[in-house]
Amino acid sequence: MRWRRNRGPRSVASLRRTFVTPEGVDLRLELGSAGTRASAYILDMVILLISMILTTTAIGLLGVAGAGGEAFMILWLIGAFVLRNGWFILFEMGGRGATPGKRLLGLRVVARDGGRLTGGAVIARNAMREIEIFLPLSFLGVQAAEGAADGFLTIFALLWTGIFLFFPLFNRDRLRVGDLLAGTWVVNTIRAKLGTDLVAARAEQPRRVFSDAALDLYGIYELQTLENVLRNGQEEAIVTVAATIRRKAGLSDDGDDYAFLSDYYAALCARLERGMMVGRRREDKHVVMGRR
Repeated sequence: MRWRRNRGPRSVASLRRTFVTPEGVDLRLELGSAGTRASAYILDMVILLISMILTTTAIGLLGVAGAGGEAFMILWLIGAFVLRNGWFILFEMGGRGATPGKRLLGLRVVARDGGRLTGGAVIARNAMREIEIFLPLSFLGVQAAEGAADGFLTIFALLWTGIFLFFPLFNRDRLRVGDLLAGTWVVNTIRAKLGTDLVAARAEQPRRVFSDAALDLYGIYELQTLENVLRNGQEEAIVTVAATIRRKAGLSDDGDDYAFLSDYYAALCARLERGMMVGRRREDKHVVMGRR
């Protein structure tokens, strides 16, 4: 995967990036701004806070908290840690690559190398958040609870947190330290019609028929990339992808690249859906069809 920044008179302020896939497809991405990312994070934390308050209230009504105050507090802190990290990790590992807060504001997490977003990358970017924010804040909370807050340590902890919080403002790609380590971007999602509309657009027109061998070349990941190409409508990308598929499938060029890709998209979508109905899910082109 190759990527490069757009060059132009206002490239310093631009959050648009050119993103070239291994197939030669140029997917122009727009990075999420620091303000939008912060707002999404606040939304997620508000949802988590409400969940924790409701859970704590329910436990209190059951009388469990009074049975062992210190043990309950330890369990509560462990539960908060698991919930906080599980929330971000599990949602970002999903197909949308986004927590509810990110989805509400039109953001998602992607791999900067153009590959699939791996579990290791998601865990790495979210584990760093503990070091960036929650570790120093938890330390301050413990110190305050024990009445032993030290002025120097308090200032140090606040500076530590502040540096990491404002780090995205001082790099072009609005990356957190966790993004740097994990090799991820947070980008704006493309707001468009559902994928089925791409199929419906040619429902009443003659369609090309593809062999199983031609359709077995790609999986769900490539289908999503093809959908992005069709939505963006960039002629150069459409020509490049159509030529790549024809070459790999051994098909002749009939001259209508957009219609060809639309028909291939519809056929591939139908084949993958049939496979999932019988328990065969093909994530990408590297998975052999039929493997569970």
